[in-house]
This record gives sequence, structure tokens and C-alpha cells, in this order.
Amino acid sequence: MSLVPDPMPLDGLRVVDASTILAGPLCCQILGDYGADVIKLEHPVNGDSMRGHGRSKDGVPLWWKEISRNKRTVALDLKSGGEVFRRLAATADVVVENFRPGTLERWGIGPDTLLADNPGLVIVRLTGFGQTGPYASRAGFGTLAEAMSGFAATTGEPDGPPTLPAFGLADSICGIAASSAVMMALRHRDSTGRGQVVDLSILEPIMTAVGPGPTVYQQTGEIAQRHGNRSTNNAPRNTYRTADGGWVAISTSAQRIAERVLELVGHPEVIDEPWFATGAGRAEHVELLDTYVGDWIGARDRETVLAAFTDAGAAIAPVYDARDLVEDPHVRETEMLVEVDDPDLGALLQHNVMWRMSDSPGRIRFTGRSIGQDTDEVLGELGYSADQIDQLKREETVR
Repeated sequence: MSLVPDPMPLDGLRVVDASTILAGPLCCQILGDYGADVIKLEHPVNGDSMRGHGRSKDGVPLWWKEISRNKRTVALDLKSGGEVFRRLAATADVVVENFRPGTLERWGIGPDTLLADNPGLVIVRLTGFGQTGPYASRAGFGTLAEAMSGFAATTGEPDGPPTLPAFGLADSICGIAASSAVMMALRHRDSTGRGQVVDLSILEPIMTAVGPGPTVYQQTGEIAQRHGNRSTNNAPRNTYRTADGGWVAISTSAQRIAERVLELVGHPEVIDEPWFATGAGRAEHVELLDTYVGDWIGARDRETVLAAFTDAGAAIAPVYDARDLVEDPHVRETEMLVEVDDPDLGALLQHNVMWRMSDSPGRIRFTGRSIGQDTDEVLGELGYSADQIDQLKREETVR
């Protein structure tokens, strides 16, 4: 067996991650997972605020270990270290930043300056509301995008308040979208030799994910309402509690699946009803269908329910928490979660790279590193001498 690692699709690509919480770092994590040399910049005194997000163990931030994996860390004050940043960006293929519009320009390191130094550079600017428009200067966080996108308005029980997700949904969607935007911009550069600026707001990707609500409103005047776990497009579709206190979720988006579910729960007679022939028709009779399905599921334990649905070819899944995911045989066998070696925590379980590639797979090369761990190495690559690096450290421009 060859000891040479498989080539990765982004080998040779240099990415400067000048972003924080959460969209930009996730974008750069994905690029690093597939071979890019990602250089993570953080403030030399305060560090990156992602280090303080989420749980820690023995003072070690657990989320940081994943979101900053496969990234070399450089502690650089961008406000005073503009010359260092320009030299770094001049060697890069991609810069990802999420400062408020105008910030980099005030520091003399805006896109015009960076592109003059490096015409092939792709600069990805991630903000709450984009670089232009009346909201451009507002503070932008995923929560605000989740509220404004239509997500919160359509999530939750009909008689309850709008509901926000318990995790960084809008930021994560934006980060994944940003990784796609990077590859499109690089493809354009390969064709033309020109870099460009990518302006991506946190709001727009989640607006797309929520669906065609604006189109429906423009065409019909209808505004989507909250329906809990039910769907207006088909039924039965809900979460149901089992006799042993577990929960399962089912979906009947396909007509044949809906038929199998009602056959399984002992009510094949409704399949011949005219309204059962369409998802919208079934949604109009959701109370009846939910009663049939809920009563059947509620009389059995979760494992029995899951086995019966699977045997019947009906779509079902258990409602999992983190422990369930860790213990699930499919998740482990397909390596959706993998253990990686970490110098602080030992064997550390993380999400694997996001997709599998047959000829050039990604991989986790190392976990998130300490503040400024690679400052000397990276500045040395830029031509700084040891004395110059020491001087920058004395000035607290780097660490």
C-alpha cells in the first residue's frame, strides 16, 4: 500500500480566512477539508471570538477544534498590520472576510488595494445584508436572517410564537453557499485570469432555502402560516410519540409512500377516497390521518414502529439527539462522524468532510490550533526575517 496520501482537489490553493462567527469560518473549513492551505487570521490579544462559542472541556473550546481544523493560525492585528495582510493576500488565491462594509477600506486594505496587488484574487465578503442597500451598515447575525427570511414566521405551532432554530442555521447555509461561490469565482479566474469580489449576505441563502413564499405572495396574495410539524403540501407528515416515550418522524411526499403508511396502520379504506390522491387533498384531511397514524404509533415502542415501517417500505426516521447520532450504526459505518487525533483532547469525534470523492477525497489533517501557532512559519514564507517578526511581536501587531 502506498504511504503517499491521496491528492485532494484543492491542493495548492491558498485561502486567507479573515472572518469570524460562523459563515466565513465554515466556508474556509470546507475549503481546507479538501486540501486548501487555509491561513486563519485572529486578533493577537483577543483571539477569535469563535474560541468562546459553545462548550469547552478543560478550557479547550470544542467547536473551535472543528471549525478551525485544517487551518494554520496567524495572530495578526489587521488595523495596524495592513502591510503584513497585503503581503499575505498577494500570495493567496482567496480571501474571506466578514467585517462591516467599509472597514477594510478604512484600514487601507480594501478590495481595490488587494486586487491591485493581486489581480487574480477572489475576495469573498460575507455580511448580514450585503455591501449595499439601506441595511448594509447594520450589524448582521444569523438570528436576524432567520427572522427576516420567513423561516421564523413559518416555524412553530399555529398558536405559538415564531420559532428560531437552536443552532446557526442561516450562518451554516451561507457558509456552504460561500464555498460554492468561491469555486465559481475560481473557475471564472481560470478562464479569464481575473479575480473578483463576491458579495454574499447571510440573508439571501436562507431566503432561498425557505422556499418560494415571495413568489406565492406576488401571484396569489397568500402568506404562509405556522403549521407546527405538519405540511400544507402533503399528509401525514409529522412527529409522533411512541409508547416508550420515543419520537419518530414520517413523510409521505410520494403517493405510494402515503398508501403504504395507511395500509400499515390499518386504514386502507381511505386510500380509495378521491381526496387521498393528491398531497394537497391529504393535507386538507390531516386531522383524520394524523389520528390514524398517531394512534397506531402511540400503541407501540419505537423499535417496533421503525421495523414495521421499514419492512413496509414506508419513510420513517427516529428523532435523534447527539448520543443517538454517535451510536447509530449507519452513521459510524459510513464515517459521517470520525475520530481524529488532537494534541489537547486525544481521540476527538468530529463531523467528517461533507462529501465523498472517489479520486480526490478530502480529509481532516489536523484540528483547530492555538492562537498564533503558525505565525512565525507563515511570515517566514512571506519573506520576513526573524528580527522583523520579533519587532512585529513587540509592536503587538502579531503574536
